[in-house]
Amino acid sequence: MIPGSWCAPVPELYAYTDGACSGNPGPGGWGALMIAREGDTVLRERELNGGEPDTTNNRMELLAAISALEALSRPSEITIVTDSAYVKNGVTGWIHGWKRNGWRTSNKKPVKNVDLWQRLDEAQARHDVTWEWVKGHAGHPENERADELARAGMEPFKPKKSRD
Repeated sequence: MIPGSWCAPVPELYAYTDGACSGNPGPGGWGALMIAREGDTVLRERELNGGEPDTTNNRMELLAAISALEALSRPSEITIVTDSAYVKNGVTGWIHGWKRNGWRTSNKKPVKNVDLWQRLDEAQARHDVTWEWVKGHAGHPENERADELARAGMEPFKPKKSRD
């Protein structure tokens, strides 16, 4: 640090992400709760969500993480917390082999959801990302909020119940 200069602490960034699907495939939604913290103090929260009429839960889980990363306006250090082992294991492990194998699995089959895996790979490349897994529907408040956002994102795509 330059003598006489002062640097404010950089807030810690978190994104709690989740996907939801009614039927698999079926209408689905994704949600991300983004939080900037300084210690125990929440400085800022931002909620993101969206959905699609015909999708899978895995696609929605991927889109939640992608959307959180793409929402960052500059390269950042961020922790993404997901309840999806598919996303966490894929992005921290499997993706390296897929890229080496030309986006094919160890069985030489094309990677499912390759469009989203490639987009996630690109989105995380500009950031310093730490990936954490939490058990879903286990009372984790931020994960529960991400689930609510995902379900709200799915709602416009669910068939309307008719009243007889």
